[in-house]
Amino acid sequence: MKKYIITPLLLWCLASTAWADVIQLRENHPDRYVVVKGDTLWDISARFLKDPWLWPQVWKMNREQIRNPHLIYPGDVVVLDLSGATPQLRLMRGTVKLEPGVRIEQLEKLAVPTIAPSVIAPFLSQPLVISKDELEDAPKIVGAEDGRLLLANNMHVYVTKINDGDGLDWQIFRPGVDLVDPDTKEVLGTETVYLGEARAKKYGEPATVQIGRIKQDVTTDDRLIRPAERVVNSFVPHAPDTQIQGRVISTYQGPKDVGKHSIIAINRGSADGLEEGHVLAIYYEGKKLPPEKGKAGEREGYFNLERNEDGTLERDEEGRVQTRFGTRRTDGAFEPEPSEIKLPDERVGLVMIFRTFDRVSYGLVMQSERSIRTSDIVVTP
Repeated sequence: MKKYIITPLLLWCLASTAWADVIQLRENHPDRYVVVKGDTLWDISARFLKDPWLWPQVWKMNREQIRNPHLIYPGDVVVLDLSGATPQLRLMRGTVKLEPGVRIEQLEKLAVPTIAPSVIAPFLSQPLVISKDELEDAPKIVGAEDGRLLLANNMHVYVTKINDGDGLDWQIFRPGVDLVDPDTKEVLGTETVYLGEARAKKYGEPATVQIGRIKQDVTTDDRLIRPAERVVNSFVPHAPDTQIQGRVISTYQGPKDVGKHSIIAINRGSADGLEEGHVLAIYYEGKKLPPEKGKAGEREGYFNLERNEDGTLERDEEGRVQTRFGTRRTDGAFEPEPSEIKLPDERVGLVMIFRTFDRVSYGLVMQSERSIRTSDIVVTP
């Protein structure tokens, strides 16, 4: 059985001025490309564009299309048209073959994903960060039916409280490290360690749940949380509309230095305007070097006494003489102490956000010229 899609998808690029200012084609870019199984939207974009996250601008997607992107399938042909005054991209719809007996609804499953699903799939539905209030209210495992300390699949265990109406399905987690804003020192939330699944069997205080699949040992004091109600798994890489600036605050349950296809957390979230699919540039903050000292014999450091216009010594409210540290040239003139030297910030990679919380977001490192570290800066590219 063959499924033919006869309505072509035709999208136009930006105006020529915007293209010249923003969009840059890769050298030796193809005139057309046939989409194959295993491709990702990021990979296809990178064949044509120097900056793959500008894909929506090239195809002139509006905000609704970015949130619900047109699907691209193996066999489709992406064509770059340079015959007009401005370059244009269009999509020639191909033929998608389905085996007999396969439902048409499965066609969507063949669509090209933004990135390889296996990379972030475990992080789309699992709890990643929890606020202080949520942590305090989370049901806690207090014991098991046979008094065991280590809990296994299919065991019935007791938790502090689950009310009727709270739902049947739960996820088991263990509180991990606090996520601290490196600038304000404020705790933005607590990172979680996902342990497995559970299902409520009896509501009340205490309540009874049955442990389902587990990834790690479960024990008393571990917590329960409801699964995420909204999980975005189809998105288009694009730059934020506003200027975002934040920092990397965690390399998720990994080493301090990570690279391409690693998961990182940043100290900005949906409250700051971030959404799934946003791409941010990662910068290594330039070091501050100590001030350059004068050549020997030319200057000497000393405390300069501050004086009023009438020549009297300047004093503070408590009568202390005011001083200023500086240098004195051999001719007796005063010069201020040289300031420290700030080296420029260096761009080292790109991260695409795939999960947002109120004040924290998680992203996948798409490019890295060197290791990505906590406290690195993230900004709108």
